[in-house]
Amino acid sequence: MPIYEYKCLNCSNQMEVMQKFSDEPLATCPECGGELKKLISNTSFVLKGTGWYLTDYASPERKKAMEAEKGSSGNGMKETSTEKKSVSSKS
Repeated sequence: MPIYEYKCLNCSNQMEVMQKFSDEPLATCPECGGELKKLISNTSFVLKGTGWYLTDYASPERKKAMEAEKGSSGNGMKETSTEKKSVSSKS
């Protein structure tokens, strides 16, 4: 069940209430009987670790780029297609 935050417009009492999705929002403050306003708050979980798109379910192009990054030399420079071409000299 999700947790919703409410704030009383009369006494500024702030509370968290665990409610079902199908439950009606609270309307009156249990402290003073004033009007309650439902607040929008941040989520309480963070997605970490393996199993997320960028690390495990990337497109074939992304996987190739990640493998190339792992296999590249430690000098921080990557070889590009223009560097592979040989320069022809004039005779």
